[in-house]
Order: sequence, then structure tokens, then C-alpha cells
Amino acid sequence: MKVQILSDNRKLQSILEKEHGLCIYVETENYKCLLDTGASDMFLQNADNMEVDIAAIDYVFISHGHSDHIGGLQDFLNINSKAKIVLSKNVLTQRFFSNRKGMREISGKIDITNFEDRFVFVDSKMTFENEIHVFPCQTCCFPQPKANKTLMKKVENEIISDDFNHELIICFGRDEMIVYSGCAHCGVLNILDSVKHTLGKPVSTLIGGFHLLDGYEGQYETGGEINKLVERLQSDFPETTFYTGHCTGEGVYSQLKMKLQEKLNWFYTGFTLLHQMN
Repeated sequence: MKVQILSDNRKLQSILEKEHGLCIYVETENYKCLLDTGASDMFLQNADNMEVDIAAIDYVFISHGHSDHIGGLQDFLNINSKAKIVLSKNVLTQRFFSNRKGMREISGKIDITNFEDRFVFVDSKMTFENEIHVFPCQTCCFPQPKANKTLMKKVENEIISDDFNHELIICFGRDEMIVYSGCAHCGVLNILDSVKHTLGKPVSTLIGGFHLLDGYEGQYETGGEINKLVERLQSDFPETTFYTGHCTGEGVYSQLKMKLQEKLNWFYTGFTLLHQMN
């Protein structure tokens, strides 16, 4: 499996662009897919520079309905004529908002009128290509990220706290799982626990944001709470390697890295990972 980051908050190469968004390209000998589409059409430019053929994509898996993950979908649909778009049925029936630094809408603007036959809506576990497993998070016994408190959604005419019933987990593999967490709004421990109970398979790799933001003590997770998270990751998932970026704060990453060491790595626009699938 080849994994390439087409869109992220960070970059190391001047030829590529960055944005507050996430789009990941995954290729195996059997299929090519995107995990989210970033905040805009920027991933298309980066794909050209990274020699990724967007017209050849077979699937797009949308982790959740926020604009920094689905904002480029309309541009994708205008270029690619075959890919199935896999997402929660709740993405297109709800509107999403953030009240961090003032209330603003963060829904994706998508017109599916001419593409309805290409959309696949997930409300329980579905499997594609015999090795791509997509399902909602079923575990809620661990805390969700504190930064979720700024995220809202509109249901009918009422704006309420977002419960992330539009977030999906995407896993690759047959014997060992490669897990995409999106922004991990449900919490990385809840996601990993859900994979364990849903698929009964070990997780070799988790890639995605952790939605753990930097802030003054008490605004988001405290140092002690981050340490408790690390202890749980080490005890329950000692064989798992983590790749993160996007919505993981640099300060939080540094604290995680001190404990997890080589088991944790940054990703960025242009990052490439080659992984043996089992």
C-alpha cells in the first residue's frame, strides 16, 4: 500500500501547497482511493505535482461532514467520472458550525444532483474490495477531545452540540488493520476500541488527526490528561504505529512524541508512506 498526503496544514516542499484541510491518497494493486478531499480544490494541484491521477480514483471515503475534509469533493466530482463516494448518511442531512473565534458554518457545499448514483451511504459496517471496512464509531467509554466543545450542528431548526454521528472509521487490511481516523472527533481511544470490537483484528497503523489542540492549561487537554492517553495507547496498543498531523497541535505532538518516540510520526503535504498490508 502506498499512502500519500495530498493536503495538510503543513508542507516541506515549496512546489506543493498547504491548507487547513486533509486529503490522503491510498493505492494498492487492486484499487485507488482518497480519504477525504481537503478544504478546497488545492489537492488537485498537489496531486498533479505528485503524479497522482485523480481521474483513476475508484473510491472516495469521507470521514465526516466538516468543510476541511469534504470541501474539495465537488471539484473531484467534476473531474472523476467513476469513483464511488462513501460517507455517512448524516453528512448531507445536517449543517455544521464552529463557534471557535465566532460562529461560522463549516458544512461542505455539495450538489449531488447529477451524481446521486455514485453515492454510498453508510449507517453500519460495510466492506469494499474484501479489505476496506467502513463503519461508525461504536465506543463512547473514553473522553472525546475537549476541542469538540466548540463544534455544533443544526438539526431541523435547532443548533445543538455535535455528537459526530456523521463520523466514520475507515480500515484497510484482512489480518492487521491500517486505520484512518479523520479528525478523531469521537476520540482516538474510542476509535481504536471500536475497531477492536467491530473487526476483532489488531491495528498495525493509525493515521489521521487527533483533534488535540494547543491551548492554555485547562482550555483543552491538560498535560496530565495527555499523559493518561499515552499510557493507554502504550498499554492497549503496544504494536500500533501512529502518524498524525492536521488537527494535532505541535505542543501536544511534542508531548506525545516524548513518550511514544518512534511509534509516533508527523505527516505533512507530500509525505509518502509505503506499508505492507496483511
